[in-house]
Amino acid sequence: MLSKNKLKFFSSFASKKVRIEYGLFIVEGNKMIDELLVSQYKIHSIVARSEWIEEHSNILANVDVYEASAKDIETISLLKSPQDSWALVHGSYNENPLPLEQSELVIALDTIQDPGNLGTIIRLADWFGVRQVWCNSDTVDIYNPKVVQASMGSVFRVHVLYANLSTLLAQHTHIPIYAADLQGASVYDLQLSKQAILVMGNEGNGLSQEILPFVSNFVHIPTFSLHTYKPESLNVSVATAILCSEFKRGM
Repeated sequence: MLSKNKLKFFSSFASKKVRIEYGLFIVEGNKMIDELLVSQYKIHSIVARSEWIEEHSNILANVDVYEASAKDIETISLLKSPQDSWALVHGSYNENPLPLEQSELVIALDTIQDPGNLGTIIRLADWFGVRQVWCNSDTVDIYNPKVVQASMGSVFRVHVLYANLSTLLAQHTHIPIYAADLQGASVYDLQLSKQAILVMGNEGNGLSQEILPFVSNFVHIPTFSLHTYKPESLNVSVATAILCSEFKRGM
């Protein structure tokens, strides 16, 4: 079972400061850790119930595993309903974008601040076969526990890059760059390019001024509301999903 010192050590990772200091992030939940185990990420340690350890004994040979009680896992967990397993994982940040293929969509995020939105966008990128997501430095950290959880394991598969977004876009002006904007053309009226970059802006403020010169096409999703007082906009992750679907239909 976990010693008091180990329990205290693992509990300390609820603090962002501690996670940054050690370069580790938290992964929780049986499904998430099953996906982690087949990913390229390096695992620091796993804390789990005895039953879970027994079921996974054939793939845990090179991992530090600590048996724990349900109460211990509840102590270190950030979830409202902890499961049987919890892990610390070494975080690493990609330094370069992947070379673009002839028919490829890239999602670029301009200051997405809600962890749930980023995690969901990474998940839908995985769903739609989008290999990479570019983020500016003001976008919430990929290893925020809520981002990891909302991605439902997709964080282990999608190439996420943090960089100066203006610089990245300036290097790719030979490719159509689309941006979601309420004043743009209806996405349903456009012939979308098979190779493209899709920029999604901040939840409250939209696109940054420095991004605008690089955008070749502004697009929006029209409302079909039947009411006089219509919703002002869609949640950014919902809008990203609809736009990705439209791009992929033509690829």
